[in-house]
Amino acid sequence: MTTTSGKGPAGPGSGSRAPRTDVDGAPEAEAVATNGAAGTETPGGGPAAGEGVTRLRPPAGAGAVGVTVADPAAPAPGPAERLAGGPVMLGPIRRMVTVSLDGTEVRVPEGSTVLEALHREGSPAQADTPTLCWAPNMDPINACRVCVVEVEGSRVLAPSCARRCEDGMQVRTDTDKVRHSRRMVLELLASSADMSQASADVQRWMADYGVDPARYGPPAPPSVAGERERRHAGHHSAPDGRYAANVHQPVKVDNDLYVRDYSRCIMCYKCVNACGTDAQYTFAIAAAGRGFDARIATEHDVELPDSACVYCGNCIGVCPTGALKSVAEYERREAGDWHPDEETVTTTICSFCGVGCNLELHVQRGQIVNVTSPADHSVTHGHLCIKGRFGFQHVQNF
Repeated sequence: MTTTSGKGPAGPGSGSRAPRTDVDGAPEAEAVATNGAAGTETPGGGPAAGEGVTRLRPPAGAGAVGVTVADPAAPAPGPAERLAGGPVMLGPIRRMVTVSLDGTEVRVPEGSTVLEALHREGSPAQADTPTLCWAPNMDPINACRVCVVEVEGSRVLAPSCARRCEDGMQVRTDTDKVRHSRRMVLELLASSADMSQASADVQRWMADYGVDPARYGPPAPPSVAGERERRHAGHHSAPDGRYAANVHQPVKVDNDLYVRDYSRCIMCYKCVNACGTDAQYTFAIAAAGRGFDARIATEHDVELPDSACVYCGNCIGVCPTGALKSVAEYERREAGDWHPDEETVTTTICSFCGVGCNLELHVQRGQIVNVTSPADHSVTHGHLCIKGRFGFQHVQNF
């Protein structure tokens, strides 16, 4: 009996011949199944006699061996050549589920998050769901809880960035309960951290939801350098109610590339994930402490040059509040020479190596002030190395 391995088109040899099929009007490569019967040669230490083997017969006109190295000058391969190379991976097939977004039924692939459904099928107002710890090029962190929505049958509000869609799910995005929760989250964050340099979207959301952090009272005096690191984790004195507790502290400037202004940190964990499994796999920073004293820190709170940091700056690229920024931006802001209204962004390709990373050059008054990368770029997915993000000074040395 003749058998095949089932892992692709069969090849020439003794035994029965598989039928020819046409794909897109072109004949597919012929496939012939063979076995190890007597008289069948098994070169190169192949399967022993009696074992099934699949061989590929090249398309008509090809040489005895066929093309083994891609020719950049050759025309694009046709359907026969593409299919002859082996199975084509199409990815998982997902069924569609029906979800109601504020009364409007939409269809989305199974496994999509509610936030993805809002971005893909929702109205402009629904797609504008506020987010702080979410990014399109990162796994959901589910920390800030500002993207919550109301799901029918759920006891509590659900974070839309992490809640998966289910068939028949009823989602409400603009109820009083949802708006109140979002406003409280933004107010508490703004009362404890400096949000004045947060992104334009964050500033707009705070205005749209009527955020008023001043109602918690004036901010408490900032901590001195190293005070928060020396506190006993999880032990707090009772507040006197006169001031709003906050994370204000001196800026950490210990290298030539970027600064850490933790007075603006809201503990969204995006920098930790970018340094870890979402991008760099360096694991130079992590969360330390507990409760209100939780903070982002290096191992043993060493200075950044003594840590595992490789200065890729991917933590800067995902920070939503300005807690992490380049030294160039920090110095310009301190000198009053920061002009975001005049900023232009030009996309180009990094010239340091052949990977082909896309760069977005942020230019103010003829000077490059920052470099980012598009989150939807197939090469970088928004992340860069030290050369791509910080190696632009030579462009301005003229």
